[in-house]
Amino acid sequence: MKVKRLVVDTSAIINGITPKILEQYQTNEVEVIIPYAVIDELEALASKGKEPGFTGLEEVKKLRELCEENNIKIKFLGERPSLDDVKLAKSGRIDALIIDITKSVNGVLITSDYVQAKVAEAEGIEVQYISPKSKVVELSFEKFFTKDTTSLHLKEGVPPLAKKGKPGKFELVKIRDEPCTAQELEKLIKEISEVTRMSENGFVEITRSGATVIQLGKYRIAITRPPFSDGLEITIVKPTIELKLEDYNLSEKLMKRLKEKAEGILIAGPPGSGKTTFAGSLAEFYMRQGKIVKTLESPRDLQVSPEITQYGPLEGDFEKTAEILLLVRPDYSVFDEIRKTKDFKVFTDMRLAGVGMIGVVHASDAINAIQRFIGRVELGMIPHIIDTAIFIRYGMVEKVYELKLTVKVPSGMTEADLARPVVEVRDFETGELEYEIYTYGEENVIVPVLAKSETSNIKRLAEERVLQEIKKFDPNAQVQIVSENKAIVKVNQKAIPLLIGKKGSTISKLEEKLGIKIDVETYSSQKGVEIDFTLKETKDYIDLYFDKEHVGKTVSLYINDKLLFSAIIGKKGRIRVSKNSIQGDELINALLKRKKIEAII
Repeated sequence: MKVKRLVVDTSAIINGITPKILEQYQTNEVEVIIPYAVIDELEALASKGKEPGFTGLEEVKKLRELCEENNIKIKFLGERPSLDDVKLAKSGRIDALIIDITKSVNGVLITSDYVQAKVAEAEGIEVQYISPKSKVVELSFEKFFTKDTTSLHLKEGVPPLAKKGKPGKFELVKIRDEPCTAQELEKLIKEISEVTRMSENGFVEITRSGATVIQLGKYRIAITRPPFSDGLEITIVKPTIELKLEDYNLSEKLMKRLKEKAEGILIAGPPGSGKTTFAGSLAEFYMRQGKIVKTLESPRDLQVSPEITQYGPLEGDFEKTAEILLLVRPDYSVFDEIRKTKDFKVFTDMRLAGVGMIGVVHASDAINAIQRFIGRVELGMIPHIIDTAIFIRYGMVEKVYELKLTVKVPSGMTEADLARPVVEVRDFETGELEYEIYTYGEENVIVPVLAKSETSNIKRLAEERVLQEIKKFDPNAQVQIVSENKAIVKVNQKAIPLLIGKKGSTISKLEEKLGIKIDVETYSSQKGVEIDFTLKETKDYIDLYFDKEHVGKTVSLYINDKLLFSAIIGKKGRIRVSKNSIQGDELINALLKRKKIEAII
């Protein structure tokens, strides 16, 4: 009787399909051959802390024991792969070594790697290909999940813990007093790995040295090992509820915006607040509206209908995923979660390409989520990327902002030449302006805008404080606060020289005391009589000369109808202004810009 030599490759070992193959043969009809290349590849994976390596080595042990129990011959053959062979395993070097061994023994290649099977068939090798997917079995950890359990936390040397409650209001509960053992957790990891291989809904999302993230149906499972963590740990997370958008009791105004206008939506909130649940509800809402909806996730844990395709990072890169998505032409894409600068770039590129985007971001409040875009994209582009920011807390919508770009003088500034592009952040429901984002100097700043009632109270107190000082010069003085750092005071013409003081000393001391800039004007718009003067510039001064008939009179100098100073004309018909003074600076600036300069008595 001819003995079948079954050469088992790495995928067949990891996926545990060989015992099923052996059931097809009598014990004396078959011989199992495991290439040393397979063992070394599994060893390399395990030494890097990657879960498939541990799983594979355990499967080799089980297969050897099974063969010994059933008197089936098992051999380890082939040359040990070199370091370069192991490094190039992803490029097919190990697979090539396995095919060479299969040829040399005239054997049958056992694999669950579709590409490997096709290559072997092309070279004329007999192949038995079995897909690793089959029906999901019940998982032992599921018994710990109740309706209100959102996550399970297992760590060696620590009693198992479960987080229970509603989004934002969780309680950590001890499941038992006895701590978890390493053996117990290894057994659970083995079970999870086996079910993931067999399940149509099981995916290994991330595998790194010492860390593995698996999405198994509705469960997201994170496995960490030393040295990455200080002990073996398994964290299993499950969404507690699935809601429709209508369950959030949103206002008619917001529902209308989501239906008709919102295309750059940012969902923000602290961890565990219900952001992902809301994003899933929004995706389902748009799908029911007849829109094509896709998602970008890593791991893929959004609970959505089969009609919504969930994409991971293509070859580990969301930029490559975005390239495919643009060809698919979705109406809306959900990006869960935006963390790295590259993620913000992908979100921005897709939004500016005309795709409706829904982004999920960790943030303590909605404005912080918007702030994370500053510095990553041009300030003026932010309202074109984000038009609606929704903040979630305790599973409910707490705040909604809308963003608009305008050109204006920012709140708190008064000079017209300070106008600039400003991103207004308004409360969507009330329309009240809450924040302004603009460039100040070389920095992009977010400035909160005080509510009207709060502003009026502060303004009234400031006016009273300034008026208290100005009344010392004129009991009938008037004060108007025009900004946080500027006031206009109106006094009698005769009080102006006293208020200004010699070389502006009195007004300067007053400004320093009150912490506010003061512009001085007379009561009425009728300034007085304009007189002629001439200007002469010396090294340190600007001299204003008047006719001798005005000697001893008080003259007020105005620039563009704003009072600069008041002074008495000296015996020589002259008023001298130091170039180093504030008044001197403003006078030189007025001359250079050809502003209107008037002398009034």
